[in-house]
Amino acid sequence: MTRTPPIPSEFEPVRKSALRALGPVRQADASTKAEKNFLFAAKRTDAGRELPPYYLVYFLLVDLLGFKDLGQFEKVSWSVPLDFRGEAFLVEHRKLGLGLFARDPATQEDEAKQIVIRIQKAVKAARPLFDWLASQAVASSNVNVHNNSAPLYDRYEFLLSAYRGKRDEAERRKDEKVVKKGKGEHGMWSHISFPAYQLRREASWFALSVIEAFFSWSEHALIHLAVLTGKVVSAEEVAFLATADWSTKFKTAIDITSPDAKTQFDKIASIRQDLRNHVAHGAFGKQGEAFSFHSGAGAVPVLLPHKRGSNRFTLGRGLEFDTEAAITAIERFVVFLWSGHRAPAKLYIQDSHLPIILTYAANGTYARAMASAEEMDSFVTYLSYEVDRAANMDW
Repeated sequence: MTRTPPIPSEFEPVRKSALRALGPVRQADASTKAEKNFLFAAKRTDAGRELPPYYLVYFLLVDLLGFKDLGQFEKVSWSVPLDFRGEAFLVEHRKLGLGLFARDPATQEDEAKQIVIRIQKAVKAARPLFDWLASQAVASSNVNVHNNSAPLYDRYEFLLSAYRGKRDEAERRKDEKVVKKGKGEHGMWSHISFPAYQLRREASWFALSVIEAFFSWSEHALIHLAVLTGKVVSAEEVAFLATADWSTKFKTAIDITSPDAKTQFDKIASIRQDLRNHVAHGAFGKQGEAFSFHSGAGAVPVLLPHKRGSNRFTLGRGLEFDTEAAITAIERFVVFLWSGHRAPAKLYIQDSHLPIILTYAANGTYARAMASAEEMDSFVTYLSYEVDRAANMDW
């Protein structure tokens, strides 16, 4: 269990303020009235459901005020006995959540409400300490980084499936023509439509969403890959990378001097510049894509063909683009990302749902796990067990 760093003396005024807020709520001692089996027989109060988050209550009572933590028990992470006007109460973080426990909640609910209100006030008074603890954890990289790779990739796959469905339906119905006839006040009328036209439009809309979802996932996955491969080891570096653009994330996580990596980078960067950025910023672009100049030939696009080079993904009329080329490039990138020496990373980032633990990046744990798929599988199995055990409070 990670220990909280020693609280500096400069927080003494905060400690006194928190004690004043607690008032008659104090640490239980030998003079506190409690039944012999109180620790095991105490029952959850309704008032305890309004307690602040468990970690703030722990930091307040144990770290700042020095109240005694009785330690871990089966299905109990920590337990702090309290005294309220001579009567024993218990604040515990159990598997079913944080709670305030009493000898007889039916007759002690009013006292429990007063205790909760006092703790809420003390937590507010202790906010400077919480800010300091968070800054210390980040500075020492004693943090976990949330791993949302799986749900982000699921979104990408869902939209990709929807795009393919519309595309394939459009192909099946490419020769279909729908004719509607009727009679109005001005005589007979008829209307002809081609379902494949609208289906292709809808497919292109889904394709744009696929590209958006892909970049959302890949930016997230590249940060985690950079940590697992030892390119990033501190919370400060992760925070910087999180605000950087896709190109920076790629170059940090992957050696771009490799010919294959450079090819993949160029293709995806092109999609980002010419499709995603264009649409994301109001479909105007940054190279005059939204303009047509006047001429004897009529309206002419400012972005003439010779300025586009060999780019396969440049937008054409409206929001039309080479859908298949863009989607194919993205699918090839996904295969490339999890190939070769990066393959073990997929087991952790994409398949396990485990957070990135930065201390493991600094002490070489991830480096050892990345040695092979077998090593990573063994490590993921072990860590998943430990995470489940902690969640279940099976100490």
